Amino acid sequence: MIKTNWAAFALIVALVTQPAVSAQQHPEGVPRAIPVNTGPNDVARFLAGMPVPEDSALAPLTRDPAWQAHAAFFEEQFSKINLRQLQKLHAWQATYLPESLQPVPVVFYMFSGPDFLYVDQFFPKAAVYVLCGKESLGPPPDPLHITNLAGALGNLENAMKSSLNTTYFITKDMKIDLHEQNLNGVLPILYTCIARADKSITSVSFGSLNSAGVFEESAPEKKGGSTPGVRIRYTDNQSGDAQTLYYFTTDVSDSGIKAAPGFLKFCQRLGTGASFLKSPSYLLFESSFNTIRNFISDHSNMIVQDDSGIPLAYFDPNKWNLRFFGVYLGPIDLFKQYDQPHLRELYQQTNPPALEFGFGYRWNYKEANLIVATRK
Repeated sequence: MIKTNWAAFALIVALVTQPAVSAQQHPEGVPRAIPVNTGPNDVARFLAGMPVPEDSALAPLTRDPAWQAHAAFFEEQFSKINLRQLQKLHAWQATYLPESLQPVPVVFYMFSGPDFLYVDQFFPKAAVYVLCGKESLGPPPDPLHITNLAGALGNLENAMKSSLNTTYFITKDMKIDLHEQNLNGVLPILYTCIARADKSITSVSFGSLNSAGVFEESAPEKKGGSTPGVRIRYTDNQSGDAQTLYYFTTDVSDSGIKAAPGFLKFCQRLGTGASFLKSPSYLLFESSFNTIRNFISDHSNMIVQDDSGIPLAYFDPNKWNLRFFGVYLGPIDLFKQYDQPHLRELYQQTNPPALEFGFGYRWNYKEANLIVATRK
């Protein structure tokens, strides 16, 4: 759960090897630790505009005016998002969805892209998070070898703007921004989200899923396996809980799952938990996404979503209790063909509690809707 120090939110991170330290003699003969490299947690903090330990190899870079401007920018942005969104979300959650604050074995966030921020807010005590999208991980960036620090950090800020100002990432913006300045892929954003959620990364493993759904580790530069991904282990600094995040680059359409069945088999191994759906482009309305829609329904005891998730018609009232929040104004113009008249009727009949925070494509809280489905 993001704490009060959630002020800044940047991007990019990467896995650099764990700190390798050599000993050098002081004139007084006392051994002195000299950092040769720095670990992914330091990289995450650095690129999120957060302080790093003084003995980190990245510490000298924090004295660069470009980094200091970057840190100040995100301090301001995340102070705003904390007041505008997160504090109000937490108050709503305590009143209407306290069960989401309990431990859960796994949370599936299909169509997530790099949005760890919101799934962590809604389900802060999950043991395992599974995120996926078509966006690639990118190589593990190394701040020590960025030639244009101001340009790189500015690029990170631009790639995050849509998520900071609304509640979702715009894929085309990420493709433009994250493929410049050798800071490409979703890994940086994931690392930054984790650091800004007051968590400490303990290990990062790259690999891919084989056809049986087993995660096989490999070097990040090795191209192998039909479903590349990363496993990030971290500790919550407040609770001390150990948690694990997986992200896979994969196509979850019916044809994509048929071509690369490993991802769904991996998810099936994790059993039943909760699912989170936010701004998935109404893809689950399409018949070409039947397999993943059925998986979510079959492997979730709770589903938190907006109207662009699973259509109302797929929730069997004999199996699911539905609770509604906010208002339903129909889809934004881009997706107006996915209007749900019956959902509008239910909103009018039940007069749901208001939302005080934006969610999904309706980032203005006065227009937003949120649906909680709980298995009977």
